[in-house]
Amino acid sequence: MVELQPIILSLKVASMSMVVVFIFGIFFAHVLRRSEFIGKAAVEAFFTLPLVMPPVVTGFILLVLIGKQGPIGRLLEEFFHTQIIFTPYAAMLAGTVVAFPLMYQSTKAAFQSIDTKLEDAARTLGASEWRVFLTITIPLAWPGLVAGLVMSFARALGEFGATMMVAGNIPGKTQTIPLAIYFASENDDLSTAGMYVIIISVITFGLILWLNTWSRKKLMASTAREEF
Repeated sequence: MVELQPIILSLKVASMSMVVVFIFGIFFAHVLRRSEFIGKAAVEAFFTLPLVMPPVVTGFILLVLIGKQGPIGRLLEEFFHTQIIFTPYAAMLAGTVVAFPLMYQSTKAAFQSIDTKLEDAARTLGASEWRVFLTITIPLAWPGLVAGLVMSFARALGEFGATMMVAGNIPGKTQTIPLAIYFASENDDLSTAGMYVIIISVITFGLILWLNTWSRKKLMASTAREEF
């Protein structure tokens, strides 16, 4: 029998992760784009690590940091008398960490594709850096930002390894769709696992289909304006 809780939690985790990585992805991509310093390559490599490391390794690192004996876990316990380990917030944290590299890389590529002459022209006309960023940089980079958002949402939605390490599989509390699929399969409940597979596949397929269709329409509209 398919329970709604894993579906609802997975959508919440993916949505919250998407919001967080959107903000921080744009922030760090913009800052690093305009900065040159020793160690910049190392910082960018660090941002990309969760994309290439096994998710269970990422989960272990998070567990060490936010567990009851970890530095962040002890601070939360001491000052706020709370723990996020094995809670839905831990699942959101895991989803955010593994999705961030996709948003960062998409945003970085989008910013790099912008003709800086357009931004410089706005500055010469008296526009502040904040106004240039909001009215020139973001609109020009928007297709790349949307692609990053969609891919980040899909990545967080399907996260398993890191979520298992820090949130566990607590039915009705921290169980997401990937966890529900795994444990249903372990219990030989292939029909339930299959239903969850269909649900998450339909969601992710719909997202990618929408992104491809939207990108194609944007490209056609841009080509039409250039020809005009």
